[in-house]
Amino acid sequence: MTPTSINDNSLAIWSALAAALLAALAVPLTLFPRLLLLLSDDATEPRTSLTHLEAFLALHFGLFLAALALALLLNVPSPKAPLPMSEDSKPTQPLLVPLTIVANVSAFLAWNDKNVGALASVVFVVDFVIGIWGLWAIVFANSGAISKTTGADKHTSAFIFGNKAAASSQKKIRRKGE
Repeated sequence: MTPTSINDNSLAIWSALAAALLAALAVPLTLFPRLLLLLSDDATEPRTSLTHLEAFLALHFGLFLAALALALLLNVPSPKAPLPMSEDSKPTQPLLVPLTIVANVSAFLAWNDKNVGALASVVFVVDFVIGIWGLWAIVFANSGAISKTTGADKHTSAFIFGNKAAASSQKKIRRKGE
């Protein structure tokens, strides 16, 4: 029996366990942030509520932990050999969809939270850039809009400015040369 024929599910088990542990941290942080008060009980200075900063950080950290747990679950390695990839299918980043969704939600929540001062603005800008760029990558990146004859991107156009790198321009040049 060769080492490659042994069915080793250790990566799948690790992915599931890591996702469960991250979810076990994410759920209390996002849904029950006051649990932090119980865990950090200080007998000399008892508190009954979280500061705005603690609640803000617990919510956003919990959201990103949930995104990591979701990405781990969605990208569990298959025990079978991977299928050969075609020319049109390019590998994508496993965190792209979950992190884009969570970054957009986090940006929205940070935009609406004015209790932590400039930190909300910084978190909003960073998460907004990650979220919008992620949406752009989901919609436009790795598209199969590459011309097979010219190798140019079909999304570009020569309409107004006469882009010579556009697929339509290159095809016209090829036709004239034939």
